[in-house]
Amino acid sequence: MVYTVTFNPSLDYIVSMEGFQLGKTNRTAKEQMLPGGKGINVSTVLKNLGIPNIALGFSAGFTGEEIKRRVEEMGLASDFINLQNGYSRINVKMKDFDGTEINGQGPDISPAETEKLLEKLDGLKEGDVLVLAGSIPRTMPDSIYSDILRRLDGKGILTVVDATGELLLHVLEYSPFLIKPNNHELGEIFQVKLETREDVVPYARKLQEKGARNVLVSMAGQGAVLLDEMGQVHMLPAPKGKLVNAVGAGDSMVAGFLAGWLTKKDYEYAFRMGISAGSASAFSENLATKKEIEEVYRQVSQSA
Repeated sequence: MVYTVTFNPSLDYIVSMEGFQLGKTNRTAKEQMLPGGKGINVSTVLKNLGIPNIALGFSAGFTGEEIKRRVEEMGLASDFINLQNGYSRINVKMKDFDGTEINGQGPDISPAETEKLLEKLDGLKEGDVLVLAGSIPRTMPDSIYSDILRRLDGKGILTVVDATGELLLHVLEYSPFLIKPNNHELGEIFQVKLETREDVVPYARKLQEKGARNVLVSMAGQGAVLLDEMGQVHMLPAPKGKLVNAVGAGDSMVAGFLAGWLTKKDYEYAFRMGISAGSASAFSENLATKKEIEEVYRQVSQSA
């Protein structure tokens, strides 16, 4: 079974408006409300690709109840821990203004509530997959991702980490199956600017040397690079298409890669599925459907 964890899920209020003006009353032209969070996005695309999974995380207050309701409405299996205090966050995303968004803080999570999640994860079995994705609430220790991987170390569980900075670096000693920084995040770790696919290879290799088995680097319009654990370097340019919505594209890439790997146990196929899923979501109003991913995959296969 695949499990995803979203520590700080949200209700994403996505708005379009014409002629936005600071200091004035602005009215929306279009609006959407969706459950958000990187783990939930990964779960959604996995489900679309026919991979059973369970979304784990925390929910609080009336917003938490609405997140769970909408997750259920989407047909996702979930097992969220209800917090006693606070509210799950609301994020406002302004689609027409170059990805401008206002993200809420989220609720405080007590050590006892954190322990409930850890106890759930203790039940994972050999061959299960665990995806840890996104930021953590301010009340959680910065070591939470590495604490989880240490707790599961040696159990034969495939772990996937999509995080930045110290959160990512601290997990490497536990040999995660997959990490997915983008080129900017990878550059920040080593204080360099990485602009081409060739640029990222030596720095992705440094993360492998620190313990990561497979390093998948997303590069938006530049495509993506995979360094697999067999020593192979895979590169692809971005598929052709119109960028509609970049939100969730990286999460879709993780889901596509996982779906490809679980289906065929082949890194080249998994890589192509990853870049196809990420691009298909970027070309769509919402997270990509299986049909949309298959259409982009055909383009990727023809150009490779």
